[in-house]
Amino acid sequence: MKEIIAFIRPSKMAATKKILDKLEIPSVTAIPVLGRGNQRGLNTTLSGIDIHPQVLAKGRVLGMKYIPKRMLVIVAKDGDVDRIVESIIQVNWTGYIGDGKIFVCPTDDAVRIRTNESGDVAL
Repeated sequence: MKEIIAFIRPSKMAATKKILDKLEIPSVTAIPVLGRGNQRGLNTTLSGIDIHPQVLAKGRVLGMKYIPKRMLVIVAKDGDVDRIVESIIQVNWTGYIGDGKIFVCPTDDAVRIRTNESGDVAL
C-alpha cells in the first residue's frame, strides 16, 4: 500500500475528482490548505502574469505569503499508484509555476474500524 499526497490548484479539483471517479478510486480525502513552494507564494494564476522561473530563483519577485491549494490524500494498492499519479499529473499540468506536487509514501497497514479488516481489503 502507498499513500499519495497531492497538492493541486483549487480550480483543478473538479477535473481531478472526475478522473479519480473514472479510475474507480473509492476513497479520497480533499482538504483546503494554504502554503507556498518554489514560487515563493507568488500566485501567477490569480494575477494572470507569467514569471520566468529564473527570475523567481533570484528572489526578485515578492508575492503573497501563502496561496490556496487542495491537498488530496489517497491510500491505494501498490498496483494502482502509477496510474493514479499519472492521471493526477495529466489533469493538473499547465506548464506554469504552481501546478502542484505529488508525494508517494509507503503505508504499512490500514484497518477498517467497523469490521476490523486490515490490509488491502480495508481500503
